[in-house]
Amino acid sequence: MKHLFIINPAAGKYDKTGEFTQKIRETCEKNCLASEILVSRAPGDCTKIAQAAAATGDPVHIYACGGDGTLNEVVNGVVGCPNAAITHFPGGTGNDFIKIFSDPDAFRSLDRLLDCEEATFDLIRCQEDHYSLNICSVGLDARIGTSVGKYKRLPLVSGSGAYALSAGVNIVKGISRHYEIDIDGEVFNDRQTMICVANGRWYGGGFNPTPKAEPDDGVLDILLVKGVSRFAVAKIIGKYKAGKYEEMPDIIRHFHGKKVVVRCDEESEINVDGELLLGKDITFEIVPQAVRFFYPKGLTYHA
Repeated sequence: MKHLFIINPAAGKYDKTGEFTQKIRETCEKNCLASEILVSRAPGDCTKIAQAAAATGDPVHIYACGGDGTLNEVVNGVVGCPNAAITHFPGGTGNDFIKIFSDPDAFRSLDRLLDCEEATFDLIRCQEDHYSLNICSVGLDARIGTSVGKYKRLPLVSGSGAYALSAGVNIVKGISRHYEIDIDGEVFNDRQTMICVANGRWYGGGFNPTPKAEPDDGVLDILLVKGVSRFAVAKIIGKYKAGKYEEMPDIIRHFHGKKVVVRCDEESEINVDGELLLGKDITFEIVPQAVRFFYPKGLTYHA
């Protein structure tokens, strides 16, 4: 079996290509593994590289070496290819999806990733041809999340710090907007602050809005956060961040579903695992058991 390492030099606060390459070569030579290292040169390259490797039909383990955006690109390259299994060798600012596991730091050890076990996870299909392994969102949160990249490379700014800076700027611009939302046929027509559609549990450098979500249960965890004032938004975001939606059921409503349609009054930002899409009529749909994911042996991921 081939081991393919896809490095994204744009992930994180600095280029880790040299650091990753050295670790990969040393580990693969020590274990006598057939491996290849490829480096992305532009947005979308990780998808193309993963797609080409999976299209051969040969068994392959693909390592997304970067952040959550790198992992998302690799996911989109292997959809529909059962011969390919993927994992995350983290080098981003958030590395949020793997926080569902009992020891996320274990993913930083290539020796442990090579001694692995495997699960088959669901995906979220968004806008027909984009897929998410973790969390999608529309509204204030999407505007905040997709702006984080502007701040994450500032000196002394952590992933959570970049999120806080982006939150401050976007809150000043406006809190809520009108949406029509259809969850498996149940329609909500109201102003919303945030709409979260989750397969995983963590995003935004420390937000854990859906702590009971499971990546392999065949359903989406959905949060609708009603429109609130600027004075109330800090408290609401605090509860949302901590996954305490049950403490504010009139404001933060939780649902399980398989399909969510969001109709916006104007073209809106869509966060797909930290990547930015734009749309006016947006569909999120669960795709059960859609991707093979391998992880260090002995870890657990169920809530």
